[in-house]
Amino acid sequence: MNKKNLVNNLALFIALLFHIAGAIGILFTPYKNWFIQNTPVNLLVMVVLLIITQKQKNFYFFFFMLITFTVGFVVEYSGANTGLIFGHYTYGNILGIKVLGVPVIIGVNWFIVIYCAGIATQLYETKMLNRINAKGLTINAKVQKISFVIDASLLAVFFDWVLEPVAQKLGFWQWQASKVPFYNYVCWLVISALLLALFQRLPFNKRNIFAVHLLMIQLLFFLLLRTFL
Repeated sequence: MNKKNLVNNLALFIALLFHIAGAIGILFTPYKNWFIQNTPVNLLVMVVLLIITQKQKNFYFFFFMLITFTVGFVVEYSGANTGLIFGHYTYGNILGIKVLGVPVIIGVNWFIVIYCAGIATQLYETKMLNRINAKGLTINAKVQKISFVIDASLLAVFFDWVLEPVAQKLGFWQWQASKVPFYNYVCWLVISALLLALFQRLPFNKRNIFAVHLLMIQLLFFLLLRTFL
């Protein structure tokens, strides 16, 4: 086993360990609150694993990370304090240290979701394009770019749709009247599309199989909690 495979396998093991332990702890043990309170630790560990497994880390990768974190934090600040973006909601105290009423860790979450959605979509569409090209067919480059942004943005919105009811039950944030407005998903789609268009244009390596695995793990984790919590 080469070093890259060893790192990816170790990262996958840690991600599975954290999320399986979290699901069991929240659903089946008297230590539910302890597991929920340590959500920021989970997110920090996952972003460190994404950085470690990112191949050929360059300036553009870290630039994208910074931009995504900043945009995510700014839009969440606007949403939580004005209701102009996403709708009317307030943050609880579960997600840790706040700046201007918004947990700092929320910017990290934005990076994880957008980056993983981008990597997963890039991998899938590359495989599809290779199959199409093998048959002697071609797809216009502009169509490919537009398709990527739409598909990856919809994947990010789907992730948020799975997360929202769980986030309220866990006390991450609370929507007015406990109802998630459709406007929230519209905003997610637009903001995700802008960030993923940047993701597509920046020249950094976009083959990170651990990011695909992490997206699947987190989706299954929140689907499990959405079903049984």
